[in-house]
Amino acid sequence: MARTTRMLKLPDVLDEIGMSRAAFYRMRARGHAPRLIKLPNGQLRCRRSDLDAWWTTHEQAA
Repeated sequence: MARTTRMLKLPDVLDEIGMSRAAFYRMRARGHAPRLIKLPNGQLRCRRSDLDAWWTTHEQAA
């Protein structure tokens, strides 16, 4: 049986982490943002599991 992975749109990720798109892209350029996946149509998505892992990393660092 295939396991479904929830994929979040970038605006949903930005809303959850409370960050502007510009700030997110600056953080991404430094390698500190949650992992994104580029779909064949050019849209960006973030796996729920990747965002949860990012949260965990940043909670421990605080």
